[in-house]
Amino acid sequence: MERVRLGRSGLEVSPICFGTWQLGGEWGEVDREAAIGAIRKARDLGIDFFDTAQAYGFGRSERLLAEALGDELSGPGRDALTIATKGGLRPVEGGVERDCSPDFIRAGCEASLEALGVETIDLYQLHWPDPATPLAETGAALAALRDEGLIRHVGVSNFDDAQMAELSETIAVETLQPPYHLFERAVEETALPWCADNDVGVLAYGPLAHGLLTGAIDRTTEFPAGDWRAESPMFAEPALTGNLAIVRQLAEVADDVGCTLPQLAIAWVLDNPAVQVAIVGSRNADHIAAAVAAAGVTLDDDSRARIAEIASKAVGAPGPSPEGNRR
Repeated sequence: MERVRLGRSGLEVSPICFGTWQLGGEWGEVDREAAIGAIRKARDLGIDFFDTAQAYGFGRSERLLAEALGDELSGPGRDALTIATKGGLRPVEGGVERDCSPDFIRAGCEASLEALGVETIDLYQLHWPDPATPLAETGAALAALRDEGLIRHVGVSNFDDAQMAELSETIAVETLQPPYHLFERAVEETALPWCADNDVGVLAYGPLAHGLLTGAIDRTTEFPAGDWRAESPMFAEPALTGNLAIVRQLAEVADDVGCTLPQLAIAWVLDNPAVQVAIVGSRNADHIAAAVAAAGVTLDDDSRARIAEIASKAVGAPGPSPEGNRR
């Protein structure tokens, strides 16, 4: 894979980032050995960009990532890896709440440093905007962490353009991590154009629509206990039947392009000029090679037009929120 420049951060990374949301417990039970195997497979295939979060099991995913990357993360090979994590979600009874107050951001950063076993986090992101905390206060806290060398670059996740602009008055927002896939395109209206205009790097999460665009889900699919998708309207009627019809049509386009449906979905995300990186997570090492290959899939104008026509009929559904899960 050719590396890409992640906006004004200047970070040079693989266009496929391995995401660890699935390893935090919100997708059902995690097979620890399989998860470690998937991370190691990703590294073997050339992925050098890994994204996690404090709230993915509150240290669970970060520790798994650290164990899987082993000596390379803690030794001389550290500079070959780019590690991104997120903070700003506080555990409360029954779920989480947003907290981007300076004290909590600092405590979260320190907890992530300990869980990852590193001295510096390459990219530290605010997980969700916190309406209770002025962005200027949060920005000042991030600036202090950067000045102390605890973090190198600052990003946000799930922010809109106005929120990024306001935070940038205190500290420059260097990256955005938004939900973006063929069933979730709201960021095309304002957030992605703002990022393009301001040279903000974009690492998109959910390019496979949380499994819907793998082609492995049908009307009989039952999600395991603890899997947030069991409560998502995207995977329930009346949306599901229409969405599955869209998936079948997209699979036909993939056949004509000469790739698999998941590869088409990832390639479509990367085809947007405002997007540099697609985050792909898996607990199955066999799925990683296919995701890496998607970075080499090229879409022509005819394929883009067909995909646009099919996607225009998609039945949208609200994406994840921290009140429902920790994404």
